[in-house]
Amino acid sequence: MSMMQTLLKLWPFIWPHRKLLITSSLFAILIALFWGANLSVVFPIAKVFLDGKSLPGYVQEEIASAELQVAKMKYRVEQAQQKLEALDPKKFDETSFRREQISLLEDQSKNQSLLSTASSKLTMYQWLNATVIPWAPEDPFNCFSLILCILLLATVLKGACEYAQDVLIGSMVELVAMDIRKGCFRKALKLDYQTLSKEGTSGLMSRFTYDINILATGLSLLGGKVIREPFKAVTCIVCAFLVNWQLTTLILVFVPITGLIFYRFGKLLKRASQRMMESMTRIYKTLEESFSALKVVIAFGNGRAHRRRFHLENKEFYRKAMRIVRIDALTGPVTEAMGMCAFFVALMPCSYLLLRGTTSIGGIKLAETAPDVATLGLFFAFLAGAIDPIRKLSSVYSKLKRSTAAADRVLAFMETETLVKQDEQPLTLAKLSKTIEFQNISFSYYTKENERRNEVLSDVSLTIDHGEVVVVVGENGSGKSTLINLLPRYYDPSRGSVLFDGVDIQQARLTDLRSQIGVVTQETLLFDDTIYENIRYGFPGATKTQIEDVALRAGVMQFIDNLPDGFDTVVGEKGSALSGGQRQRIALARAMLRDPAILILDEATSAIDAQSETLILQGLRRFAAGRTVFIVTHLMSPSILDFVTKVLIMDRGKLVAYGPHADVLRTCPVYQNLFHARLAKHAA
Repeated sequence: MSMMQTLLKLWPFIWPHRKLLITSSLFAILIALFWGANLSVVFPIAKVFLDGKSLPGYVQEEIASAELQVAKMKYRVEQAQQKLEALDPKKFDETSFRREQISLLEDQSKNQSLLSTASSKLTMYQWLNATVIPWAPEDPFNCFSLILCILLLATVLKGACEYAQDVLIGSMVELVAMDIRKGCFRKALKLDYQTLSKEGTSGLMSRFTYDINILATGLSLLGGKVIREPFKAVTCIVCAFLVNWQLTTLILVFVPITGLIFYRFGKLLKRASQRMMESMTRIYKTLEESFSALKVVIAFGNGRAHRRRFHLENKEFYRKAMRIVRIDALTGPVTEAMGMCAFFVALMPCSYLLLRGTTSIGGIKLAETAPDVATLGLFFAFLAGAIDPIRKLSSVYSKLKRSTAAADRVLAFMETETLVKQDEQPLTLAKLSKTIEFQNISFSYYTKENERRNEVLSDVSLTIDHGEVVVVVGENGSGKSTLINLLPRYYDPSRGSVLFDGVDIQQARLTDLRSQIGVVTQETLLFDDTIYENIRYGFPGATKTQIEDVALRAGVMQFIDNLPDGFDTVVGEKGSALSGGQRQRIALARAMLRDPAILILDEATSAIDAQSETLILQGLRRFAAGRTVFIVTHLMSPSILDFVTKVLIMDRGKLVAYGPHADVLRTCPVYQNLFHARLAKHAA
């Protein structure tokens, strides 16, 4: 994606803050004008120092010279007109007459052009004489002092404009970055679980932090130097054209050459930047894995292995970053060399015209009049003034390309399509009251390259009556959790349909569907907030009485009084301030608060002690009445069997049995093996 395409895609984020961009651009124009004005003082200073003239005297001389030139050119134009009128076709043959006529017309046109130039020059000096010169002192020293004061004032004003532009652009960039960050977060929350899982926490964090920071750096340069410096260069080039357009045109030959070189550098920089950001994602991943599994790292004494992995990832990042550094290091010398070549091309002919006192080289006219030292100094000042902004732009070129690569990564994420989509005109889904049907369900996960893996579920069909308490059993990898995760549409099946009371949930409104489901996962996910707020998360509109009621039913009240702050106790990151059983009871209370038609416990009791499991199951038994409950578990304890109505057995992605515990135990060998093995484990 080119830089312009990337900028166009970012424009919706920039547009709301366009006033800041426009205002900063106006300040950039002022900076360019002050820049050109500062350089233009070379001419009057040279006149005062080198020729010892006062500015009023110099302007009067130029007016007199221009008036003489205007009169001379008028005379020549009139002479050419008279010759054209006196041209007698009878004295020439037709070819000679045409040739003579064309020659006279060319001479008249040339003199007319010179007259126009001389008239413009006369008008300019007359304007200076009328508006500026009355303020200029006659004494050379006083005049020089005034010029320096004007230069100082222009420099201060230019600095004030630069400050204002940088502040305005800084404000715009921070606002745009904030909008992009919020847009990415909104997009992440709209994507399905599988897509986000493929990206991984480290990849997401890299985009939300490192990539957006680099993108913001590029926007800051685009709104600052990339606007300001070209204006300065253009101002100087226009002024150089006014001094001598022929020599300035020679310099512009180097523009396409320099552009081609930077285009080649740009492609290399963008590829290298993308690889470097991918390497940063792996560094984030190493940090995330090391810190999230800190207990394991410490217990097994494998800190050295993690340090080595982190070292290798940093070395890889260094290697890719140095490729950018090397390419970037070339841009400065190349730009300087191109600038010196352009300077050389202008310096040699200009010096020749000055030292030889002529206006042409080899018959090619390069000036209207032979230049003096002051004119030459002014011309070179404008050339240097044009080259300096270009040199500054070359130093930011690599940063812009890195920013473009970062923007491409962020925009690619924001353009990611969710795999779980809602119909444009979704059906309203009433609260479940009859059945849940799985019809010919097959499912396979996507790889990071968006290719389907082998099937995890294969042609699963069954009907579950509302109000059943179903325990879902199977070995690791049998597909039991995947099957149940289809209910809240964490994923959609590759083939087949899931129906609630005969309505395909893919055609239903997602909010209607998920509002009927409460989930308690194996890894209890609590937020770093109070116990009260973690329970209220299940239904933000709940009253205090409702929250206390579900806390009592889920067994939370049995430990809440032992905490110093009660419901206001902050649970810490991921609930680290509480025990596993306490966390699970809070999670169950949160799910109960939704008053769901379907309750899913995915290995919810696998990592807690027997007492906590008993308390949770007691609360669950009372809560399960009139709801469909799914308990995904590896361990069939007697307390679970006390209130389970059906057992669902999965094996290698297939449904092998479904029915009451006694019937399935009698007829299903897979369940017999699982049940007896786990009973033995439980007894032990």
